[in-house]
Amino acid sequence: MFHHSSKLQYQVRVDTPDPQFAKYLQQAIGGIEGEIRVAMQYFFQAMGARGDAKYRDLLMMTATEELSHIEFLGHAVALNLEGAPVTAQEEAAKDPIIHAIMGGANPRHILSSGLSAMPVNANGVPFDMSHVYASGNLAADMMANVTAESTGRVLASRLYNMTEDSGMRDMLSFLIARDTMHQQQWLAVIEELGGMEANFPIPNATPPEHEATEHSYYFLNTSLDEPTPQGRWMHGPSFDGRSEFSARDKPEPLGQKPDLGKARPHSGAQKQQM
Repeated sequence: MFHHSSKLQYQVRVDTPDPQFAKYLQQAIGGIEGEIRVAMQYFFQAMGARGDAKYRDLLMMTATEELSHIEFLGHAVALNLEGAPVTAQEEAAKDPIIHAIMGGANPRHILSSGLSAMPVNANGVPFDMSHVYASGNLAADMMANVTAESTGRVLASRLYNMTEDSGMRDMLSFLIARDTMHQQQWLAVIEELGGMEANFPIPNATPPEHEATEHSYYFLNTSLDEPTPQGRWMHGPSFDGRSEFSARDKPEPLGQKPDLGKARPHSGAQKQQM
């Protein structure tokens, strides 16, 4: 069950409407870095969460907050569309907003939504849930969540730099701050579960006898003309504490040359293949 307040989570103010920026804001709603993605990701992770119920509660509360972000971003899109032309006569007028429309705003904001936000990205493509990650493994989900919040914060930072509107910058600064918190809280869950050493590799419940551990900790240089890149992944203890890193330079293949043999009769292949 959900409850709703008539007030937005954060104040939205647009000093100068900008239909083109409304198009850019759609990425923060329906893009793969956007709020629909994280809201649905946290909801489905919560619904599949097993173990301590507090993690389900944490996910559900954050999912609900992300819905609040969709709400005020949608309001920001609508405010940026104020004054956008809705008739051919208006389009012919000489006005900076119309120039913005002609310069790349989303025509579907007029044709499909009546000057309102839509569940689409900046290119007008609907969000299709293909980037919602909910594995049922808490550590894996937390890592996916850190990544989601990181790319969301990158997007909010880019949007901030794309506008001079003080109201939009104020709203985006709030989103940047919340992305910071959400990154930190998901990392805090990993730490509470025992930290990186206890949780990696994921899943940490896989028995060692199920893993060919002789292949678990070497970096493979597959380039014919580049040296092995030097770094922490080359030497020293692995982060799970189980082994040492090493590297193999241009190793010999371990498998066979693939050969499927003749095609079967009635398989639809050419007679020469049989």
